Amino acid sequence: MDFSREVKPILARRCFSCHGPQTQEGGLRLDGREAAVAALESGLLAIVPGDSAGSELLARVTAEDESLRMPPEGKGLSGREVDVLRRWIDEGAAYQKHWAFVAPVKQEPPAIAGDLQSWVRTPIDAFVLAQLEANRLQPAPRADKRTLCRRAYFDLTGLPPTEEELAEFLSDESPDAWERLIDKLLASPHYGERWGRHWLDLVRFAETNSFERDGAKPNAWKYRDYVIRSFNDDKPYDQFVREQLAGDELDQVTRDSIIATGYYRLGIWDDEPADAVQSRSDELDDLIATTSQAFLGLTVGCARCHDHKIDPIPQRDYYGLAAFLADVTAYGDRGDQTGNNQWDLSSPEEAARRRALREQVELVEREKTSMEEVGVKRMEAPDQRRSETHEREALLSEKLQDYLNESERAQYQQTLGRLEAARRELQELGEPESALALAKCDAQPAPTHLNVRGNPHVPGDVVEPRFPQLFGAATPTIAAAPAGARSAGRRKVLADWIASKDNLLTSRVIANRIWQHHFGRGIVRSANNFGELGDAPTHPELLDWLAVWLTEHDWKLKPLHRLIMTSSAYQMSSQADEGALAVDPLNDHLWRFDMRRLGAEELRDATLAASGRLNRALYGPSFYPQMSEEVLATQSMPGNGWGQSTAEEQSRRSVYVFVKRSLLTPLLTAFDFPDVDASCEARFNTTQPGQALSLLNGEFANEQARHLAERVRAEAGDQPREQVARAIEITLGRPATEAEIADGLGLMQQLAEEHGREPQEALRYWCLVALNQNEFLYLD
Repeated sequence: MDFSREVKPILARRCFSCHGPQTQEGGLRLDGREAAVAALESGLLAIVPGDSAGSELLARVTAEDESLRMPPEGKGLSGREVDVLRRWIDEGAAYQKHWAFVAPVKQEPPAIAGDLQSWVRTPIDAFVLAQLEANRLQPAPRADKRTLCRRAYFDLTGLPPTEEELAEFLSDESPDAWERLIDKLLASPHYGERWGRHWLDLVRFAETNSFERDGAKPNAWKYRDYVIRSFNDDKPYDQFVREQLAGDELDQVTRDSIIATGYYRLGIWDDEPADAVQSRSDELDDLIATTSQAFLGLTVGCARCHDHKIDPIPQRDYYGLAAFLADVTAYGDRGDQTGNNQWDLSSPEEAARRRALREQVELVEREKTSMEEVGVKRMEAPDQRRSETHEREALLSEKLQDYLNESERAQYQQTLGRLEAARRELQELGEPESALALAKCDAQPAPTHLNVRGNPHVPGDVVEPRFPQLFGAATPTIAAAPAGARSAGRRKVLADWIASKDNLLTSRVIANRIWQHHFGRGIVRSANNFGELGDAPTHPELLDWLAVWLTEHDWKLKPLHRLIMTSSAYQMSSQADEGALAVDPLNDHLWRFDMRRLGAEELRDATLAASGRLNRALYGPSFYPQMSEEVLATQSMPGNGWGQSTAEEQSRRSVYVFVKRSLLTPLLTAFDFPDVDASCEARFNTTQPGQALSLLNGEFANEQARHLAERVRAEAGDQPREQVARAIEITLGRPATEAEIADGLGLMQQLAEEHGREPQEALRYWCLVALNQNEFLYLD
């Protein structure tokens, strides 16, 4: 029996709260074997290895007397859970390390014999088929070519195939047609837009700071474009990791690696906190939680206030990670909201000159203010008070000269001249190109303290940078940064460790994410939590095989996509089977392909593609979708920070929508666009009334239905039958059936006769119906 997969989750969910690392009621502790088999305070033995009948644990979880049954609150253990514990004890009650805390091993794919041997196209299929056969299941048949074409286009580009692209693939009878289609889509620039959006979910990408004012994060869009470019260029994942965590500390710092450090500036930020110390601690905690979940699949943030209750992550490990990030300055402050987060991308010479001029301006401004104060102190009390208000400049212009002697006036005029000259020279240099980035660091950070109960106002012991103990990695020795250094040099050590092929989790986590976005869920469903309370992998040997395969292939993600998509497992249909549904209703063993609804961005982009209005331009500043006055009124300051974009810009792909935390786009949120305040491992996939209202009554859907009607009329002419059929061909990528044509003609006739609608308006309603069909909204 596999302790980690079958037994430990039961103990963790049902027992550890009273008998775990924090609390040991009755002297019982179940998170380690030595304590679990020891005598209790009562003298009884909770676990007698090899003898479940003599084990008090089994007696308590099966007791009929409610005063004796464990757990004392909530529902008792299910029959299956009791059976697992009984078998485990009878087999010797062995404890093993949690599967994720053991290094992945690339096992040989299982040998397959018999009739289904030909089903194995890649090693992936051998792992999947072996598990299907062990559970007496059969794989679903291969999906038809039209289904596969749509699946590939949406999975790799987030867009439907055009009619020409679909026809080209359907007519291609060559044996490698599928492989060549995949290669074509992986080479598409739209691949980066699709897969970059998945990464943006993980790092809680947004372009504003949240809280009441929700101020803008200038140039945040450049980080988004960096992510899209990185995927399009098939940048090795280990390099992608290093650039975001330590792009300013690499041996070769590039424009991309600087922009990548915008990762540190994406979170929420309070520009007027009630408790500045607590706010700074919260900002750092957000970075630790996001970094540990996105890159390592661990909930290290749970150890902020106490030792992790389930995973072997003591509180000291949390602050050890915090020490790596100690040189990361706060996003900003009320007096300077850009200095820490806007990096001058000019040449080093130009940037140095601009920096020197700014310092000179600041120095001369201080001299000017000091001279002015000499005169102000000689003024009457009412004027002195006036100098502290918004009328200061008017006062100085009116009276300052009267309160300075001749020498002081001459020196003041000279200072004004120097200030004007410095400002003019700075203006002549022009505004630099800037990027949201880790623009300012604290190269000599204060010591990191373990905060007692997570309270930053109660600092405890000093903690040096250290890796979580569960990894078994040696504590790094990091020399103090030399005088004049820009940063502390610690983040590069952290980045190198996370991006190492020897890290227990990094390759597993990203391989699981790639699998997740192809199959609708990961081999580990809790993609941000590979810890002991996360979901066990459905195919653990396959996950390890993929993780090692990825590192052996230079961390390149495009070959991994190709490997997955050329497997028979990926090419199965979503066809149901009553027998398989009875055995495996959740499809954990992967006997078919799961049908899914299009994501929010896919749905909006597919609608624009159908209407003929999609603007496929790549990269650049974000655009603002049209918002109703009612939606804008939901802000504390209605309309504040929401710009105007042209109709052409508003037709761009949804990945370029401006993401304002206090004003997310309603159409996207209706279709489960994520909360952008925290890392999102997987989006909800809901079906709720707001979706139907958005697609039937929403302004965007009706506007695109009008454009689709114009397109249909231009391409099909004025005959209603041809119009109805053409709308189906465009939206669904196949010929219309006679039943669909009859439905469309009947609707248009009813609209004309009973509601007095003009033919073009009746056609618009039919186009709206076409855009609302399940076949348009769902992907087989």
